[in-house]
Amino acid sequence: MKLFQSEKKQQLLGVLLAFSASVMFSTKAVFVKLAYQYDIDAVSLLLLRMIFSLPFYLGIAFYASRKVSIYKPTRKDYLQILFLGIMGYYLASLLDFFGLQYITASLERLILFAYPTFVVLIGVFYFKEKITRPQIIALILAYIGILIIFIGNVDITSQRNLITGIILIFFCALTFAIYIVGSGQLLPKLGTWRFTSYALIVSSVAVILHYLIINQGLGEFNYPGQVYIIAILMAIVSTVIPTLLTSEGIRLIGSSNVAIVASVGPISTIVMAYFFLGERLSFVQMFGGILVLSGVVFVSVVRKRNKER
Repeated sequence: MKLFQSEKKQQLLGVLLAFSASVMFSTKAVFVKLAYQYDIDAVSLLLLRMIFSLPFYLGIAFYASRKVSIYKPTRKDYLQILFLGIMGYYLASLLDFFGLQYITASLERLILFAYPTFVVLIGVFYFKEKITRPQIIALILAYIGILIIFIGNVDITSQRNLITGIILIFFCALTFAIYIVGSGQLLPKLGTWRFTSYALIVSSVAVILHYLIINQGLGEFNYPGQVYIIAILMAIVSTVIPTLLTSEGIRLIGSSNVAIVASVGPISTIVMAYFFLGERLSFVQMFGGILVLSGVVFVSVVRKRNKER
């Protein structure tokens, strides 16, 4: 009986962590759009986000390294962390920040939320997992939704950049899915704090090097004070806290359950974008978004049931 209650508490805690992380992550697109009002480019804004995040991750890594751990990371583990750090919060974030220059925060979150479907496809093509008929239906629903969003927004004569934005966010979802799949393998071995801090340190260093290479140095940071306030909030509220909460949520309830709970993310972004950015979705966009959300929740539920069998 006590074991059952303990498992139930663990499930509830995992759900609460995943829910909180999803809401916090959803603020990122709004922060980015607010910062773009002050004429800052994507790479510079991403640099500020990671610079303000880095001290927290260095502190977490130092704390985690002092704790007694039975498992000692291997060379292969470190190479995987390096790869995931580059794919996750460097490449995925870079694609996301560039994409947000062309599309609204609401559309960004709807398209980005397709990442759980990529998780399933990675399992099928890379890990040779079997795909079921319900999963195929769920995938079709999600991608029809993305197609509807795409068609509902594209006007070749006046909105060429919109196509670019949608494609960038689409590939952002793919790279983030790779990060999620890899993190699911390493988290049980390394633990939440160690894995997350190591991966995000790699991401931060990659962003800093990217900036230094394209700017041939540090450059000038003559931005208004509002930009730095937004960057600090983005670092803490949209990066440090939710990355830790998500990792712990995956450890407690698994990536499929986290994806289901994360369904609140697009809704949260749409609400915040409405109040803070004045964005409004058309009926076509909302219909496409409902299909994406339905497909993602369906595919996550099916994937969870298959694992439990």
